[in-house]
Amino acid sequence: MKYSVFVVLFCAIGVTAQAANCNEVEACLKAGPKNIDACGDNERCLCGTHKEIANCYVNCDKDSRAKPAEQAVEKYCSVLRKRSKPLYNSRRHPVHKALEELGLVSLYQSTKDVKILCAQRFIRLFAYGGSTLVLVAYLRELGVSTTRVGLFMTLTLVGDIIISFLLALFADGVGRRVVLALGAILMTASGIVFATSSNYWILLAAAILGVISPGGNEIGPFRGVEESIIAHLTDAPRRGDVYAWYSLSGTAGGAFGLLTCGWIIHHMRYNLGLDVVEVYRSVFYGYSVMGVLKLISAIILSSAVEVHHEPEQGSSADNGEQAPLLPENAPVQSSDQPQPKKQLRARISRDSIPTVATLCTLLALDSFASGLAPLSWITYYFKSYYHIEEGKLGSIFFTTSIIAAASMLVASSLAKRFGNVRTMVFTHLPSAVFLALVPIPNDVHLSVLFLILRSCTQSMDVAPRSAFLAAIIKPKERTVVIGLINVAKTTSQSLGPLITGLLADSNYFWVSFIMAGSLKVCYDLGFLGLFKHHEHVEAKRSHEEEGSQ
Repeated sequence: MKYSVFVVLFCAIGVTAQAANCNEVEACLKAGPKNIDACGDNERCLCGTHKEIANCYVNCDKDSRAKPAEQAVEKYCSVLRKRSKPLYNSRRHPVHKALEELGLVSLYQSTKDVKILCAQRFIRLFAYGGSTLVLVAYLRELGVSTTRVGLFMTLTLVGDIIISFLLALFADGVGRRVVLALGAILMTASGIVFATSSNYWILLAAAILGVISPGGNEIGPFRGVEESIIAHLTDAPRRGDVYAWYSLSGTAGGAFGLLTCGWIIHHMRYNLGLDVVEVYRSVFYGYSVMGVLKLISAIILSSAVEVHHEPEQGSSADNGEQAPLLPENAPVQSSDQPQPKKQLRARISRDSIPTVATLCTLLALDSFASGLAPLSWITYYFKSYYHIEEGKLGSIFFTTSIIAAASMLVASSLAKRFGNVRTMVFTHLPSAVFLALVPIPNDVHLSVLFLILRSCTQSMDVAPRSAFLAAIIKPKERTVVIGLINVAKTTSQSLGPLITGLLADSNYFWVSFIMAGSLKVCYDLGFLGLFKHHEHVEAKRSHEEEGSQ
């Protein structure tokens, strides 16, 4: 296929050319070979894999654009030849192969926007990690009971469900950058309210309408939109590597947030002698600063992250050679012709609904289990049962988070060899077992040991799962489907903290850990049973589509 565009060009000389949209081709050519990823999922940009790009070049010959177009195609092809080389080459230097195994080559070759998204995720999870360490303790210092703390977390997640779903539903219509910027503004506002108010209901309103993470995990519209952008800007062979580093940046951000916040609190309380409530409020001032940085990083994203809607008429991508040819006296499409209306609300096709429903059900089960033992409740468990101070507590969870982050790179390499589904299941399953074992011993050292063992594999399923979802979801449906899945996850997760709060009030805190681990085991086995052969079907479908082009 490398030289197919030139073959079509020479064969098409003297033949009446099919009309095509030259403006769109010009937009791709302006991206240049250094920014080839700006085309995203638009395969018409890629070296003539669609016949209409060749037809357009012939048609452009009437206004002297064929020669520059042909030269630009050669530049594109030269870049694609380098990028289409196999990921594994025995002749390459061992250091290069090691970097490729770790996914660093894929990250380096990714676009500037992808790197900005990874930085955004680090900043966001840094803020989440710091606030999670003190959230429950802060509410308890304000005189809130554990039951009402659980209710607080549940209602916070309910508010996130509504806001995230609406923003994900309209993200491709109003603009992905706008949605990310709006989420950053809500995050900043929530931090300011938490830093200045002591009223339970005001804090609850800020958490519901704004962005506050009750468990240190992703919350708000960010992840669904960002993962859709990454899938849009990254080619399939390297998508798993990029997702791994995207997930790692978040886990590392949460780890450093926990460590930094823990020791700053320790210094302010024990060295400066400040009031504990004022110390906790300073954490939320820092949370607002992170929101401002998040807003700046959203503003500097380029237009390549947006969905570019294409006119349905005049496109031969679906019709191929069967599209009717225009007579010689047919009018040429004018650039002043009104563009098709942009669809504000995304839709899910009927054939995607069964798969989406199954994914939502399974991932909702996993999220419900996570809601029973979120990071905020786990930190409070160790603080209340073993009386560990914030500095040491931050160091413990920094260690577990760093281990979890490092394990993500191993997951990317395993997924290349064993597939996404098997990597997801057989790495996540041991972490579920260790989670259930955390409250069993009465010794703090054994509990911490089980917590560390859990962290070794707890995040290894994140990147393979993102790559798996990107592979089976249609490109135009990614934003809304991933948003819908996140809504289903958040909905089920919102019930967990309330149940854990009731159990903690009844001195059955340990039951929540066992319930969470058991449900996660059920999720792993269910996912393996339903999707273990799905990757082969998707791979076969992809090869058939490539062969038909």
